[in-house]
Amino acid sequence: MMTPDALPRSPLCRYLARALLLLLVPLVLLVFQDYGVSNDELVQSTYGKLLLDYYRSGFSNDAALHYLDLYRYGGAFDMIAALLVPLSPFGEYETRHLLGGLLGIVGLLGAWRLGRLLGGDRAGLLALVLLLLTPCFIGHSFTNPKDAPFATAMLWAVYAIVRVQHELPRPSARTLTLLGVTIGLALSVRVGAILLGPYLALGVLLWLAGRWRAGERPGVLAADAARVALRCAPAFVLAYVVMGVFWPYAWQSPLNPLKTLGEFSHVAFPIETLAAGEWYPVNAIPRWYVPAYLVFTLPEIVLAGLASGLAFALLRLRHRWPMSARAQSLYVLGTAGVLPVLIAVALHTTAYNGLRHFLFVVPPLVVCAALALERMHEMLAARAPLHGRLHTLALAALLAVQAGILGYLHPHQYIYYNVLIGGVPGAADRWELDYWGNSLPEAIDGLAEYLTNEYEGAPIARRYRVAVCGKEESARYYFPDFLVFEPRWESADFLIALTNDGCDEQLRLPNAVEIDRFGVPLSVVKDLRGYVLEYNPAFKPHRSRPKFLLYLRRYGKP
Repeated sequence: MMTPDALPRSPLCRYLARALLLLLVPLVLLVFQDYGVSNDELVQSTYGKLLLDYYRSGFSNDAALHYLDLYRYGGAFDMIAALLVPLSPFGEYETRHLLGGLLGIVGLLGAWRLGRLLGGDRAGLLALVLLLLTPCFIGHSFTNPKDAPFATAMLWAVYAIVRVQHELPRPSARTLTLLGVTIGLALSVRVGAILLGPYLALGVLLWLAGRWRAGERPGVLAADAARVALRCAPAFVLAYVVMGVFWPYAWQSPLNPLKTLGEFSHVAFPIETLAAGEWYPVNAIPRWYVPAYLVFTLPEIVLAGLASGLAFALLRLRHRWPMSARAQSLYVLGTAGVLPVLIAVALHTTAYNGLRHFLFVVPPLVVCAALALERMHEMLAARAPLHGRLHTLALAALLAVQAGILGYLHPHQYIYYNVLIGGVPGAADRWELDYWGNSLPEAIDGLAEYLTNEYEGAPIARRYRVAVCGKEESARYYFPDFLVFEPRWESADFLIALTNDGCDEQLRLPNAVEIDRFGVPLSVVKDLRGYVLEYNPAFKPHRSRPKFLLYLRRYGKP
């Protein structure tokens, strides 16, 4: 069995990490209702119910196996949410958001455990805090029912792989059980978890290469490799069982998972994404799309850590084998953060809005950054204790600034961009912002306040018709009694419009309500009373999404 390097221990950092994780539970309970219904949640919720119906009917109601394109996904999160909703005191989507927030804490726990395993208590605490302050991870945790749970499951599976690597050639039954469960849960969300197999193989190959460079005979290595494969086989059987429970489509045919993986790589879907000021179909994005999003949406401190980690890795390549267990695990962790991106670039795969389909590479990258920053601290402290303390103070200051940015963006953390692109203002009209309509509840609250002021605090005496340029269901869920959805813009009293795709620009009217962050509007409300909206055949909208309009002809005050 390999023995990891002796790592620095700090009871204080260990206690702080545990306290922070405990404090995050009531924090989630305070904020989970602040998030809006994302575009995917309606169909995801339906999918979870259909999966339950499949089992309740004794496998006769197989609608889940044909539902939209979601049968290609596992339904672990959606099934669990469908089970919890009838028991929850909250609404359907609020319950889903609460579950997502709590699973986000599980992901943070995984970052702490992995960072602590590879870098000691201080590195574990830093990995936890860095991931907590990484906006794309936190922002997606509450409302993204596929990619955020997948990122958490993948992180825990990487942690299990590293543990297996440290325990070679005889990983414990406990570690192998963790490996099987985490791989199965990852597969039960997205089939892309098949990448975990190569990660594990890389870890074993690095271990074998180290023993070979140390003088071990090839015959012994071959026998050891066979024993390791045999010992790990039950974990993969367990993974398949866990996957099958939440993804029944996978076992309808032995090749369905591989078939699904191929379909997802180049799926044609009728949506576009904005990158560098241009709109691209999701199956025809530039090859630089995913790397660019990582560079522009990871916090600056994480990028600094990754740059340091790359330098350390290149220096280590100059060293002769055998590498330590910790060094080998670092290469596995780095592969988990980089390989999917390289595959996407090489194969020119489909990528949806922003970073969401590659969210699972963020936690490994953040842990790598934390380990590199901790290594830098060790080097500085070894040179002079004062240097180490100054490094800690600078790190704490940067983390405090990042925490302030997240608090200001709340609950729209997922629109964050770093200073390399000028922050959120620099990304406006050039990169995706509120593409999931998370700001719609705030816009509805703003409209309610607008009408309340109009009535001078008296009860609102009539129902107002509201059109929505965005996901209608995501807005209607939050309508108070005095608002009613109107599908025809020309018949509406108000229009709520997202700004992400220029929908708000179709009507040249002042904004009655504006929801913004850093001065950039995310959604607006336009008062249509007193205007006649008519079709203008010569009008060419910014994009194809707006179904109406057009031009305005005013006929007087409302």
